[in-house]
Amino acid sequence: MEHHNKMDREQFYRELCTVLGREGFTTQPEQDDLLPVEWDGLPLCRITEGGGVRYWQEDVATAERERACERVTDLACTVREYMTLLEQAPPLQAQSLTGDYRLLADFNGTVLAAHPTRLGVHFVTWDWSCDRTGLNQGHYFQDNYTGAKQDFAIRAGLVSKQLIFNEAQLTEIYRCCTDTLDAGVDLTVDQEQCIKSVQEQILRGMPNILERMREQEQHSLDSQSQELTM
Repeated sequence: MEHHNKMDREQFYRELCTVLGREGFTTQPEQDDLLPVEWDGLPLCRITEGGGVRYWQEDVATAERERACERVTDLACTVREYMTLLEQAPPLQAQSLTGDYRLLADFNGTVLAAHPTRLGVHFVTWDWSCDRTGLNQGHYFQDNYTGAKQDFAIRAGLVSKQLIFNEAQLTEIYRCCTDTLDAGVDLTVDQEQCIKSVQEQILRGMPNILERMREQEQHSLDSQSQELTM
């Protein structure tokens, strides 16, 4: 049993290191069964094998570092979730399907599968075909587990597509919230808190939204500059 737990921790930490690296975080070798995480060259927090996060208050002393720690917390929780499912999931078997695919979920003719690779776990959704012997209409999400789960829920009929905002829509909602708060509109305390909570929720789901908005603004300025030049 101890050997199983050790392997489970190693697999979790290995995948988490890959995911954190893609997000700009640096990990260090395990210390006391914890995974140390650094951000911007300085210690940020330590992750437990259960997906919990421990940190010293001085390491998250600024709002920026606090948000970074929150992002690590979200990523650790997400990776722990799908690695636990992956460990328990049976192989996905279908005609013409090759490679190591695991069946994470199966509902209403739609499947959510995980595919371990050397670059991390990738995810895909399919519809069953040929009396559940084949698969078609594959939607490939690479390492985007959250996107794959959402797609599965919509395709399986668990969630209405009309209730889901895409990234472009969320970006505009965030921008409108910012404009409203910056415009000096006469808001009640409850209204202001509600708008800020919407922004926080969007930011947690799209941590790159501020960068995305800056890129859009720069693109708009470049386009205007080109028009003036012409």
